[in-house]
Formats: sequence, C-alpha cells, structure tokens
Amino acid sequence: MSLTSFLKNPDVRERFKAEFSVPPLGTSKELLAPPLSQNHSLVGTAFDYLFRFCLERSNPKAVTGEWIAEKAALCDIEFDDCSVSLPGIAAKAKKAYMDYLRTGTVDDALLRATVCLAQLDVIFRRDLLHGADNSYFKTIGKIHPADLRDLQRLISLVKPGTFKAKTVCVLNPRFGRASKLVGGADCDMVIDDALIEIKTIKNFQLERSHFDQLVGYYILSRIGGITGAPKDHQIRRLGIYFSRFGHLWMFKVDDVIKKNQLPKFLSWFKAIAKAR
Repeated sequence: MSLTSFLKNPDVRERFKAEFSVPPLGTSKELLAPPLSQNHSLVGTAFDYLFRFCLERSNPKAVTGEWIAEKAALCDIEFDDCSVSLPGIAAKAKKAYMDYLRTGTVDDALLRATVCLAQLDVIFRRDLLHGADNSYFKTIGKIHPADLRDLQRLISLVKPGTFKAKTVCVLNPRFGRASKLVGGADCDMVIDDALIEIKTIKNFQLERSHFDQLVGYYILSRIGGITGAPKDHQIRRLGIYFSRFGHLWMFKVDDVIKKNQLPKFLSWFKAIAKAR
C-alpha cells in the first residue's frame, strides 16, 4: 500500500470529500509545453528528477536523500542472452547529476540520465526485481529523442527564483513513521512553509485525487513530521506546480482544514490506516 492507494479506498475517499472542500484553481492558463510523445508518465517522473536537481543547485543548503531510483539499482539483470547493469546506469546518472550541480548546464547527458532514473524508479515502485517477467528491462536505456526535447522545454519554463527557499528546502521528503503508516509516501518538495507537488499533465485542472494527495501529505506531516526539516517546522501552504504551464498554484492550509476538527480527523486517519 502507499498513500495513493490508501486514498483510493472508497471510505477514505468519501471521508476526505466530506471533510475538505477543493479551493478554486483560478483562471485558465496557456499550455506552454504540449507533450511530444506518448510517454507521459515516464517524462513526468524524469522531470521530477530534473526539477529537483535544478532546485538543489539554486538552494545549496537543500536537504536531499537517496533517490527512489537508487533503491532499484541493486544488480545486473540477465535475460535473452542480454545483460543490463542497473548499478551502472545509476552511477552514470549520478555523474551527470554531479556535473550539472557543478556547471549548471542542462545537456544531453543530464536529460538522458533523468529518463534512465525514471525507468529505474518504475522498477522499485512496481517491485519488478522480484517478478518473473523481465520484459520491462528490455526498455531500460532506450530513450525517445522527443522525450529529451520535451524535458528541455519543461525545464526552460522553471523560474528558479520562485522556488528559492529562505530557510527550509527539503527535496523528495518523507514523513517519518507516518510514511510507514500508509505503506510509503514521499512528496516532491518542501520550500519554507509550503509543500509542493509537481504535475506534468496537459490539462490545467485540479483533479480531486491531486487535492486529496496534497491534503494527505499534510496529514502525514502532522503525524510524523517531515524528514530533514526542523522538528518545529510547520506546513502552512500547499501547492501544485503545473509544469507544462509553468504555473505554481498555491492555497493556505487554513482555507481548507479547520483546526478545531483536525485532531479528530488525525485520530480517524491513524486508526483506519493501521486497520488496512
């Protein structure tokens, strides 16, 4: 189970819907970077990595942890008289990442590295290392040129100053014991008092599932804190960066969560999570 799957449970979904109203998204925005291939999910994950690298460079004191992709880079995979070195792919990506932090140049090597990291990410999240089907591994390292162009356009829309932290910058943070409560949860970033998710989607709309995900992360932060942030740190704003629109949408926690009802909701959340 994960936070995403936990939120799909009908009773959880209905409780969130009854408890929290979705705030208005605002006026429509122009699609600045339409998808250039059908690899929507892969490009989205690759951009998550690329964006975090960008923020790490503009926030030298950012707290970072192990990449999800590194958790999959444990061994070489043998199939059909072929071999894929997952540790080798991760090491090559790490070099491109370090070169970028040093130079600030978004080159072909970095873009390819983020796609490879996205491919490794899938292996871990789907637990493919322990499956009998090796078909997915045949795709590792195969990169569509259009995806590289797509990533280049997406990163060109980022305004690093918008994500410049004053005190706290935690990239890909987890929520201590609360992450384990739902079987795993990690968000994209915490910048000062804001928790932000990246959505690389082609429609400028707020899906209920995306809103619930943000609120779910906030609930987890109240239960287990944010790994890498000061113990007294509090989230006061939640937001989504719509990467294909170059737009950061934010709202205040107090506008959607009633403080006097939160303790009761936290108790319910912990009880139902433990029962799953």
